[in-house]
Amino acid sequence: MEHGLIADYDESMDLRKLRYFDAVVRQGGFTRAAEHLHVAQPAISAQIRQLEAELGVQLLQRTTRRVELTHAGELVLAHARSILGQVGELRDSLAGLASVLRGTVRIGATEVLGTLDLPAAMAAFHARWPGVGLSLRSGLVTTLLAQLRDRELDFVVAPIHGDLPRRYVALPLVEERIVLIARIGHPLEGARKVTLAAVRNEAFVCLPQGSGLRAILSAAAAREGFRPAVEFEAPSPARIRDFVAAGLGVGLLARSAALAPGAPVGVHELKHPPPHPPIGLVAPRKPALAAPAQVCWDHLSGFAAGMSKR
Repeated sequence: MEHGLIADYDESMDLRKLRYFDAVVRQGGFTRAAEHLHVAQPAISAQIRQLEAELGVQLLQRTTRRVELTHAGELVLAHARSILGQVGELRDSLAGLASVLRGTVRIGATEVLGTLDLPAAMAAFHARWPGVGLSLRSGLVTTLLAQLRDRELDFVVAPIHGDLPRRYVALPLVEERIVLIARIGHPLEGARKVTLAAVRNEAFVCLPQGSGLRAILSAAAAREGFRPAVEFEAPSPARIRDFVAAGLGVGLLARSAALAPGAPVGVHELKHPPPHPPIGLVAPRKPALAAPAQVCWDHLSGFAAGMSKR
């Protein structure tokens, strides 16, 4: 049985159970452990029972006066203390790093960020790493990538298109999808899902030639048998909304941009939505990110992962 303990380790076995187990052994009993940890004794007893149930072995021999380790308990205690020691060392290292890490991280971001709450992520980073400054530039993907190439930025948060040059490395974070937007009161209003071909005879508003959104519109229209008449080129997704809200045409837009605060428009789901590239982080392959930028990159990755589990 003892040889299977590590294989039987369950992720639900949290550090609190290991700390309680270690305290019971160090203090020689449940009552003293409870006093030492300032925790009610029944809580400690319950945690030890759960630990034994998860491992499928008895860890302690209980008597009226004392507790003694079983053979399995001795093995688990050794591993528990190793784990707790490593966690303590990690926390000390991170605390030390937080106190000495200095610099400024230069981030570029597009307006289209999917479900990623970038302001909240940056605020959490600032609270965790107060010695690191953050600067943010906004723009279209092509502009930001040029600034990244010229080393004016450390990394970019943006849609990751399939034609991203090999000199960059990318980490997808969250998904995004395309919707059709039209003025309030448009004949499509009320329709659950629409086809792009339903507006083939209308003027389109889009980003300029060379942009990812323009390529998405052209490809989607071609699949439905027409060439879109882009009569108005807007410099940003927000301006696309302004033009569409004014009744100058219809447009495709990332859903997050269509639902963001701004000019009111009708948002219509498409029956056959064209794929939108995922939103993620982009940085040069070489040179490697400086320490503050790498820590920020890792933080945003973890923040996005945490949001997806909510």
